Amino acid sequence: MQELEVVGVRIEMPANQPVLLLRAKGTPRYLPVWIGAPEANAIALAQQGLTPPRPLTHDLLLNVAEELGAQLESVRVVSMQDKVYFAELVFSGDHTVSSRTSDAIALALRAGCTVYGSDEVLEAGGIEMPEEDEDEVSKFRDFLDHVSADDFESPDD
Repeated sequence: MQELEVVGVRIEMPANQPVLLLRAKGTPRYLPVWIGAPEANAIALAQQGLTPPRPLTHDLLLNVAEELGAQLESVRVVSMQDKVYFAELVFSGDHTVSSRTSDAIALALRAGCTVYGSDEVLEAGGIEMPEEDEDEVSKFRDFLDHVSADDFESPDD
């Protein structure tokens, strides 16, 4: 397992599909994960440090876990099947719960816990971004600094 950094979420054009970008810490290997708009919104809110007036689903789950005496200790992206990533939530007391990767990341950001990716997942789905492409990463981070959670609302809402 390698520690992953959450780079952020962006909208992939022309499909208008949100993409979560994770990076293996200290390496040029990135893991792009295509996600839904509600999860992109939840991740963006957490990255911006915004707390809604009432708990959203991810906040509620963490509140319930805490009330039951469990803490989210880490998130692990453990496998990929048919281009779909699978994650696990690791709670105190050695309790593990299967999760969609996007939901797991939204929870990890709220709980402030570490995210890990299996070597197999990083090998299968990861992409290398050479040093000269670091300018693109810098532009992406700048985009994330200026994006609003409202940018991820679907037109049907």
